[in-house]
Amino acid sequence: MVMTYLLFASALDGTLYAATSLLGICYGIQVAIIIPTVSELFGLKHFGIISNFMALGNPIGAYLFSGLLAGYLYDNEAAKQHSATCLGPNCFRLTFLLLAGVCCVGSVLSIVLTWRIKPVYQMLYAGGSFRLPQSSNH
Repeated sequence: MVMTYLLFASALDGTLYAATSLLGICYGIQVAIIIPTVSELFGLKHFGIISNFMALGNPIGAYLFSGLLAGYLYDNEAAKQHSATCLGPNCFRLTFLLLAGVCCVGSVLSIVLTWRIKPVYQMLYAGGSFRLPQSSNH
């Protein structure tokens, strides 16, 4: 996602197609990985509630970053151009750079979470399998 937003911010010729494709792949992976992440980190007791809470991240982020932040920055850039509409790549450059920064912070937090939960998985898989051994008495 960081690379995608940096491609959008660069506004070079031909980067729109690559950045849009990469953005779609990133969102698809994010949506696909939410369910196993919720079940492994929080268990299945309140899976529905936690899963729906995690799914709220995209619409809330879209409102905050697209509706509020991007609109505000676009209006400021249009005011600099002394016009009601903004023209050129500078209209959304700062928005994409801020989104890249937020995604970078999210990536760092994800690495920290992975590092902190690593001992739990090492303990779970220390015996080679997480399943109970089957007895031959059946």
